[in-house]
Amino acid sequence: MLLEHLKLAAAERDEQALTRRRRTAHTACAPHQEVSDAGGERHALLTFCSNDYLGLASHPALVEAMAEGARRYGAGSGASHLVSGHSQAHHLLENELGEWFAPNIPHARALYFCTGYMANMGVLTALGSADATLFCEELNHASLIDGARLARARVTRYPHRDVAALEPLLAGAATPLKLIVTDSIFSMDGDQAPLAELLALAERHDAWIIVDDAHGFGVLGASGRGVLEHLALTSPRFIYVGTLGKAAGVAGAFVAAHETVIEHLVNTARQYIYTTAAPPAVAHTVSASLALIAGEEGRQRRAHLGELIRALRGGLAGLTRAAGWRLGESASAIQPVIVGDNVAALALSAALEADGIRVGAIRPPTVPAGTARLRITLSAAHAQADVERLLASLGSVVPRKESA
Repeated sequence: MLLEHLKLAAAERDEQALTRRRRTAHTACAPHQEVSDAGGERHALLTFCSNDYLGLASHPALVEAMAEGARRYGAGSGASHLVSGHSQAHHLLENELGEWFAPNIPHARALYFCTGYMANMGVLTALGSADATLFCEELNHASLIDGARLARARVTRYPHRDVAALEPLLAGAATPLKLIVTDSIFSMDGDQAPLAELLALAERHDAWIIVDDAHGFGVLGASGRGVLEHLALTSPRFIYVGTLGKAAGVAGAFVAAHETVIEHLVNTARQYIYTTAAPPAVAHTVSASLALIAGEEGRQRRAHLGELIRALRGGLAGLTRAAGWRLGESASAIQPVIVGDNVAALALSAALEADGIRVGAIRPPTVPAGTARLRITLSAAHAQADVERLLASLGSVVPRKESA
């Protein structure tokens, strides 16, 4: 009965062009990769689908730091943080991150998690008590959605970037604790949350803000410290989640918040308490990544990434108009080309891959029905020539609108 049920579900996914299939990378994360398909055939592809925004995932300094960390601390941590797995590498990283966010979050401390998914779920379930209401942005990442579902709090959704719609919801909340929950850069659209306006609301209505800066950390801000630095925002009301497997090029995530919040998470976040700590070598490597992000090389990479974003958007504007598609309103490294139909998005992705370029087709439920898209992501490791090649390839395969 179970197998028949699952086969029917798989057939329904196929019929709606919603089946996902994995590729296997045979080389390091970089713009040019060797990738095999489901049949095992290998292809050399120019990729525009990773979240390695600064191009650090294969950086020689981080490769050496990982090896050095393994030599110093071994391959694994051996236990959870509260048993015996909390190493000096974790301790030093958390101290450094706490110092990074002290200018934006008074009395800040940081707590390292194995993944961003676990960090978001841990924060929401630990803080989302029966005395709380979570005010969740409608386009939040799945980890925030799932964390809200598991929390004991009341959950209210507000429309995308709609501060005016959120205010009466906050004003009418009956619970003593109010938590606004939002991405900073939305992962499928690339646009930015109105955090300054959200902070003003939080101050008026005695609320807190949980902000997931997965796609902003490392990229935004003069020294890459993320959206709070970028917008020059300071408040103890921020509970900041940063991801370390995207622009930082390594793995894991962290929460930076007032020290009282962090101590509460250490004692109550099940996703932190009941899992084996990440290998210390990973934390050691993240510390090396932070040095790159904050230094001159990080500044140069962010500047280059900005140039690539402008070049790509300039080229995509005409192409999307010609095809009758929509280019998302994004100033970030995430540039969505909204096609609409699932089959059309898959066909476009396949046509690009046949030309040696890999761009993912994103379909429901990751995005709303009728908004299937190419999610083009840029890296500082891309060259201008890579962007030009993508635009030329896309221009050769996009359909042209019929003349009126």
